Amino acid sequence: MSESPPTAPVCYRHPGRETYVRCTRCDRPICPDCMREASVGHQCPECVNEGRRSVRPARTAFGGGTAGRHGYVTKALIAVNVLFMLLSIASDRGGDAALGGSGFGGLMGGPTPLTNWGSVLGLAVLPDGTLGGIAEGQWYRLVTAMFLHYGLPHLLLNMWALWVLGRSLEANLGRVRFAALYLIAGFGGNVAAYLFSAQNATTVGASTAIFGLFAALLIIERKLGRDISRIIPILVINLVFTVAVPGISIPGHLGGLVVGALMALVLAYAPRGRRTLVQVAGGAIILLILLALAFFRSAALLG
Repeated sequence: MSESPPTAPVCYRHPGRETYVRCTRCDRPICPDCMREASVGHQCPECVNEGRRSVRPARTAFGGGTAGRHGYVTKALIAVNVLFMLLSIASDRGGDAALGGSGFGGLMGGPTPLTNWGSVLGLAVLPDGTLGGIAEGQWYRLVTAMFLHYGLPHLLLNMWALWVLGRSLEANLGRVRFAALYLIAGFGGNVAAYLFSAQNATTVGASTAIFGLFAALLIIERKLGRDISRIIPILVINLVFTVAVPGISIPGHLGGLVVGALMALVLAYAPRGRRTLVQVAGGAIILLILLALAFFRSAALLG
């Protein structure tokens, strides 16, 4: 009695095709249409897809995602600042149309109804005759002030700095960590302006966050072992400009610088094993301290 010849294996996805090639991962037979080249031999489509899902996404040296190299957060922050400028102009429809003063709805500098609403202000009588300010419960001012500007030159200077500093920091930190750095530094600068300025003085501008980015860039670049000699003179010039030019909020700039440096230290030197936990906890502690200082200032003004 003769034995029947052994049947050739067929592709598991195409039963009508004979093949003697097997997936190096699951050992199932695969035809040429199903072969996916691997480091050793070939794999089937399912094993290739499973391998892709199991690969951990690339991270930056500080735990952020590599998508930060596209600068999406930097561009979004610039867009928000520009939008607030347009809203500020629109809010001053009945304002002075001359080149001096606020000019063209605040375009040439000076306050508008929107900057009056959103600036850092301790406690004062508002243009509508009501009492307002952070001490009166208008806590939103500590956030909105970092997106408002007194005129187009003020906006352009800050946005240029944000474009230069932001893209580098976002690429190194990742999107979420960079956004946290920017917002916490800006908030810290506004709290400092609230603490150390006259209660009826107003402060607006992204400069509080920008100075935090300057400090962060020094720390991050130093941590990465890069040369920071080109950054220091620019920071010194900005500090001299802050002190020498009247009308600039010295507490706001210096506060943003200090808080930005503290947040950058948390992001840069968090231990690798518990990096995200330490970074989140460090940012939360900084925010709580800032809020406590703001509450203390409010109590002093109302007491």
